[in-house]
Amino acid sequence: MILFVLMVFGIYGGVHVYAFLRARSVLGFGPLTGIALGVFMLFMVFSLFLIRRLETHEYEVLARILSYITYFWMALLFVFFTASLTLDLITLVARCASWIAGMNGAAVLVPQRIAFFLSLGLSVLITTYGYFEASDIRTERLVIETDKLPAGMDKLTIAQISDVHLGMVIRSERFRPMIKAVLAAKPDLFVVTGDLVDAQINHLPGLAEMIREVKPKFGRYAIMGNHEYYAGPDRSVAFIKEAGLTLLRDQVDTTGPITIVGIDDRTATQLNLGKPHAEHDILQTLSRDKFILYLKHQPRIDRSTIGLFDLQLSGHTHKGQIYPFVYLVRMNFPWIAGAYDLGQGSILYVNRGTGTWGPPVRFLSPPEVTVVELVRKKTL
Repeated sequence: MILFVLMVFGIYGGVHVYAFLRARSVLGFGPLTGIALGVFMLFMVFSLFLIRRLETHEYEVLARILSYITYFWMALLFVFFTASLTLDLITLVARCASWIAGMNGAAVLVPQRIAFFLSLGLSVLITTYGYFEASDIRTERLVIETDKLPAGMDKLTIAQISDVHLGMVIRSERFRPMIKAVLAAKPDLFVVTGDLVDAQINHLPGLAEMIREVKPKFGRYAIMGNHEYYAGPDRSVAFIKEAGLTLLRDQVDTTGPITIVGIDDRTATQLNLGKPHAEHDILQTLSRDKFILYLKHQPRIDRSTIGLFDLQLSGHTHKGQIYPFVYLVRMNFPWIAGAYDLGQGSILYVNRGTGTWGPPVRFLSPPEVTVVELVRKKTL
C-alpha cells in the first residue's frame, strides 16, 4: 500500500513538474511567479493527504471545499498533460520524418506557444463539459434469454449501480439522480457492485435513506469494492447495512428466484484484511438448474469459473472516466465496459460506473445505471 501511495504521488508530482516547466518555457515568468506557482502545485500534490486529515478531524466543510478545488485541478492538469504531450509527440514525429526525408519540417510544426495555449484551452473546455457529463446518468439495458426462471415468471428485472464513491464530493445532490434512475427501472432486484463509498465517509447524511427508497420485490444486495477497504471495512459495512443492503462476502443467497453469489474484493487480501477466496470452490457447489448471478467488483475472470455462472456483474474500471485514460485502464482490464460473451453459457457485464472517483468529471465515458432483464427463452 505504501509503495502504491508513493507511486501515485510520484506520478502526480511528475505531471506537475512537466506542467511547470512547460509554463515557464512559454510564459517566461520571473522567480517570484515561479515560486508562487511552485508552492501552489506542491500544495495541490499534498492536498490529497490533507483532505483526509481534515475530514478525519471533523473539519468537513473545509475538507469538501478543498476536495472540489483539488479534484478539479487534477482533472485540468491531466487533460492539459495529455493534450500537451500529444502535441509534443506529433512535433517529434514531424521532425524525425523531416530529418529522414531531408526536408524542412518547420511548416508542419505547431509553435510552442500556440501548443501551450491550445492544450490549456482544451483542458478547460473538456473539464467543464466533463462536469456536466458526470451528471448525465444513462440507463443501459441488457436483455438475456434464459430457461432458468421459476415457473410462472416470464421476466426478472435487475438494476445495478457501481462505483458511486459517496464521500466528500458525491453527496445527495449528485446521488439523487442515480436513485431516480434506479426507481424508474422498477427493478425486482437491486445490486451494488462495490465502491458505494469512497475513502472519506465520516458524514453521509441522508444517503442511506435514499438507498432504502429502492424496495425491490426480491431484495437489495451489495458487495465490497476496493474503496470500502480504503475507507475502513468496519465503517463501510456499517453504512451498507444502514442502507438496508444485504452484504455478500464470499457468500451465496438462494432464497429468491435466482441464486446470487457475492465475492469479496481482492483488496482484502492485499491489505491483509481477509483471506484469499476460492471462486471456483464456491461456484462449483451450486446447482446450474437455477440462474446464477455472480457479483464481483473487479472484472477479472478466473477461467476455471467460466460455465459455473450465468451472469457476472462488475464495475471498477469507470471505462477510464476521462478519455483517453480508457487505453491505460484497458491494459489491466481488457473487459472494460459493456457485455462480453465468455462462452459456456457465461456472460460478463461491466458497468462504466455510476459516480466518479476523484474529479467529479467524466469525458466520453458517461455514468450508467445498468438494467438487466432476464426473460424466459421462447421455445419453438
